[in-house]
Amino acid sequence: MSDVSAVKAALKSQVIETPSWGYGNSGTRFKVFAQPGVPRDPFEKLEDAAQVHAFTGVAPKVSLHIPWDKVEDYAALTRHAEARGLRIGAINSNVFQDDDYKLGSVTHPDPKVRRKATDHLLECVDIMDETGSPDLKLWFSDGTNYPGQDDITARQDRLAEALAEVYGRLADDQRMLLEYKLFEPAFYATDVPDWGTAYAHCLILGPKAQVVVDTGHHAPGTNIEFIVASLLRAGKLGAFDFNSRFYADDDLMAGAADPFQLFRIMHEVVRNGGLRPETNVNFMLDQCHNIEAKIPAVIRSVANVQEATAKALLVDMVALSAAQRTGDVLAANGALMDAYNTDVRPLLAEVREELGLARDPFAAYLDSGNQERIATARVGGEQAGWGA
Repeated sequence: MSDVSAVKAALKSQVIETPSWGYGNSGTRFKVFAQPGVPRDPFEKLEDAAQVHAFTGVAPKVSLHIPWDKVEDYAALTRHAEARGLRIGAINSNVFQDDDYKLGSVTHPDPKVRRKATDHLLECVDIMDETGSPDLKLWFSDGTNYPGQDDITARQDRLAEALAEVYGRLADDQRMLLEYKLFEPAFYATDVPDWGTAYAHCLILGPKAQVVVDTGHHAPGTNIEFIVASLLRAGKLGAFDFNSRFYADDDLMAGAADPFQLFRIMHEVVRNGGLRPETNVNFMLDQCHNIEAKIPAVIRSVANVQEATAKALLVDMVALSAAQRTGDVLAANGALMDAYNTDVRPLLAEVREELGLARDPFAAYLDSGNQERIATARVGGEQAGWGA
């Protein structure tokens, strides 16, 4: 896309969904590091998300995590979001923190545990109805640690049964988004370990089931953009969970470890129509800011996704296609590299200025005084999420 006005229009219409848990205390399996000013309840999480949207202009949706964001009145929570220019995004289930789920949730050998897990997923659909959320996002820690621990095929059957029941509960305008993860905490056989497994289940379920690509949940060297292109081609890419990792599943800021990979992913998104509204790909962040301040880190992540998108939009598709047709390897690679090596920060600054925003959202937020205000105002209370 070489028309700068068209590039700007695409960037202005981009929507990036931020995670409620990205604003709270989080940490590794060893330690949760508390920070001043973190939200004490889901309402304050939405207030922080509103700050990100106010300074970036492209983050009006917020994912909720149940039970971390459980409240008595979801209508009130929805009104709270709308009053701050936000809307509720995906509802994320949690079937991995109870003691009952030590051997799995919907794939557990005990039907009573499976019933408990499935009922929780159905509860999440109820919350979707109450909040207007369009997406149910499912991630299962289910799996086995040792050969022979359980029947691999039987576990897939149990998974399929639970997914089918929940799928049948969805309204016509609601989706099921199935995430996969290579490992952890199941170190021998994870029940949904890769995009092929997720795709196979979604294909059987029907058009309302699609796959989530978490950019940090792959083996080293995996060609994630190939997965993205394949799912877009099949109409089964429902959402991203953008984050970075250096070794395994680190949930670091998007674009922090390998910005070139993020660009390559967004190039396939752009080339295969993934930015078009009718494709309905949800661009979500899934990050845990363990040592950095929360709101500035989310702003930085949003900006990183914007930069990768802008570079992808600047690829000279005419030149690229011509080089590909003639087998000109160097020219084809050069078309991508020219776009990637373009400094798009001035372009994005112009886009923000045209939207009535500060040219540098990160600096503008730090200058706003909000970080100091919430550190003073939010004293006491207990953060809802991650056990902190």
